[in-house]
Amino acid sequence: MNRRKLLTVLAGASALRPHFCRAEMPTVGFLSGAGAEAWAAYAAAFRKGLAETGFDEGRNVAIEYRWADGRYDRLPALAAELVARRVSVIAAATAAAALAAKRATAAIPIVFMTINDPVALGLVRSLGRPGANITGVTHLSLEMEPKLLEMLHQAVPDAAVMALLVNPTGPNAKVQSSEIEAAAQTMGIRVHVLSASTASDLDAAFAKFAELRVRGLVIGGDPFFGSARRRLAELALRDGLPSIYQARMYPTVGGLMSYGGDALADYRLAGTYAGRILKGERPADLPVQQTTKIELVINLKTARALDLAVPQSILARADEVIE
Repeated sequence: MNRRKLLTVLAGASALRPHFCRAEMPTVGFLSGAGAEAWAAYAAAFRKGLAETGFDEGRNVAIEYRWADGRYDRLPALAAELVARRVSVIAAATAAAALAAKRATAAIPIVFMTINDPVALGLVRSLGRPGANITGVTHLSLEMEPKLLEMLHQAVPDAAVMALLVNPTGPNAKVQSSEIEAAAQTMGIRVHVLSASTASDLDAAFAKFAELRVRGLVIGGDPFFGSARRRLAELALRDGLPSIYQARMYPTVGGLMSYGGDALADYRLAGTYAGRILKGERPADLPVQQTTKIELVINLKTARALDLAVPQSILARADEVIE
């Protein structure tokens, strides 16, 4: 074989190698609409899943983090950065990040973590056969919205006026609103839907809650609210407003109660999927994992501060009671 033919063969073989074979170690791009500090535990859970498949950050895998800090309009540019870096896999935390990643690349594998229905969002063709370059983990927690209202009403049975807080820049705000409004009508409760996507919006929303004489508050699932969880808990306690959330992260910092999926477990599962892809499996062949575990967490210290007697029927169902 002459030199020209040899170079042609070598070039062709090189082009067929996965992206991560061109560097000393593969690189995972971690894309999130939240902030690094607020999402540290979830990033750690993702790394734990990676480690379970044999990949340890800094030893045999690198991770490049991109945080939008609640500014979802930044996600497309951050996703484009990861594509330009030619990462081996993009881990997209939450629906907004997954949508941005999908628009940014049809070649680099994507693993998402979302509470939304990934089929309805257009991320995958079906849960069993996702197709293309994307798969992930979902809790389908949007169907939990009516349950949140029901649980809060059980805790505050004399409340006839409640509210839902959503982030209008998130992809699930409209669905959250319609689901909870339909549930409220069935339960005979009046629900006001208010929006917030910035810190100043939160202050304005709570001022409005007082004006509307709201007696109970449902916080919609959204990374921005997760990042602002301490502030939300402080405002609710200040205004004597019983509130329910979708994740354990809220009552651990003073929120009254949460009812939803185990997000840490979801992120760990996503980490195992990213590891399997790094080992050569295709996203199209990995069905979307739909987790089912639901946990109820109650902060009794906050309940006492609100002068709220949590019914024994709810306490008996709790997976965790914070004293």
